[in-house]
Amino acid sequence: MIAQSRPFGQRYAFVVVAVIFFCLLIAAGLRSAPSVMMVPLEESFGWRRDVISWAASVGILLYGLTGPFAAALMERIGLRRTLLGALLVMSGSTGLSLFMTEPWHLFLTWGVFSGIGSGAVASVLGATIVNRWFKTNRGLMMGLMSASSATGMLVFLPLIASLAQSGGWKPVAVAVAIATAALIPFVLLLVPERPASIGQVRYGADADDVPPVSPASQGNFLAHTLNTLRRAAGTRVFWYLFATFFVCGFTTNGLVGTHLIAFCGDMGIGEVQAAGLLSMMGIFDLIGTTLSGWLTDRFDPRKLLGVYYAVRGLSLIYLPYSGFSATSLVIFAVLYGLDWIATVPPTLRLANEAFGDRSGPIVFGWIVAGHQVGAAAAAAFGGTMRELQGNYELAFLIAGMTGIAAACISLLINTSRPAFEPEPQAA
Repeated sequence: MIAQSRPFGQRYAFVVVAVIFFCLLIAAGLRSAPSVMMVPLEESFGWRRDVISWAASVGILLYGLTGPFAAALMERIGLRRTLLGALLVMSGSTGLSLFMTEPWHLFLTWGVFSGIGSGAVASVLGATIVNRWFKTNRGLMMGLMSASSATGMLVFLPLIASLAQSGGWKPVAVAVAIATAALIPFVLLLVPERPASIGQVRYGADADDVPPVSPASQGNFLAHTLNTLRRAAGTRVFWYLFATFFVCGFTTNGLVGTHLIAFCGDMGIGEVQAAGLLSMMGIFDLIGTTLSGWLTDRFDPRKLLGVYYAVRGLSLIYLPYSGFSATSLVIFAVLYGLDWIATVPPTLRLANEAFGDRSGPIVFGWIVAGHQVGAAAAAAFGGTMRELQGNYELAFLIAGMTGIAAACISLLINTSRPAFEPEPQAA
């Protein structure tokens, strides 16, 4: 096949990163939408808070479980096809939710289908792009793309909170469906399958660079994905990374991303003002996660993770006792925002060091699944605790303590030798 030329030479990799950045941004906006839809849905249909929380947790869980299979599917049928299919599912499911009348409709649209679709447009997509298009500067690029989830909150939450406050939940669903569909032509026109498709090599690589070929590109991608999990699960480093990322999900989009606006509402703070708080976190996470990527290229990622989780845990313990004044909420937004997704670049580096460039993205996909299992647990846990106790205080305190535990686990990770022998490359 004749390679299609593109401008900028090796720097075209940054064009690809820009498009993927916006895909990740919109997916983050979709996943954060249930947090501002919770109260309008409750008012519109009379559904209980824990029912809506469980639907959100299903979406978060499938968002994570889809990741490793999506990473393998990108190798098997192509990144472009996988990404385009995911965008269509995301747009279609949120659009169909406009016709829902029963709780199971919410579970199906915002839970099952949006979870599967957004799960293919998540951290595993960023990891695949980084490994496929970059030989150097990987930590920085992964930090930038990870920060897109924070930028998704920054761009979307004030807008959709305003839409929800003025028009209920339906304008939110319309906005997300349109924004997702608008990305499809950009992916079609601007994202080649890999550097070789445009006659280039990875950014920072020599002209004779031969990128690793994943075994998932041949044979049954489902079997390979599960086999990779089986082999990785036999190593200690996998379970340490899985456990810390479980806590990462539990303490971020699971609890704070799903319930912070509702928590603020219980304390007399309006939805738009609370969404602005999350947006402030987004600003600081854009800074913190990009900086984390730069630091990951230069320092021990285990120590970085230890600091990130400790700061996060202390921030969550502080929040219920903060008084929810303007000053205390700004302090929380800054401390918490700086490391919202800052854990992703060092975790990806540790996964690549332990499992190699060929298996690393799929193993990282399973680690991200742990993140979303934790997030789903926290989404359901927070809603259940709110119904049982009438407030969120204990839920946030428990989440803070898990952050401290994750900081300790991070220091135990050892990637000094390969976690398992790599599979032979296909001829």
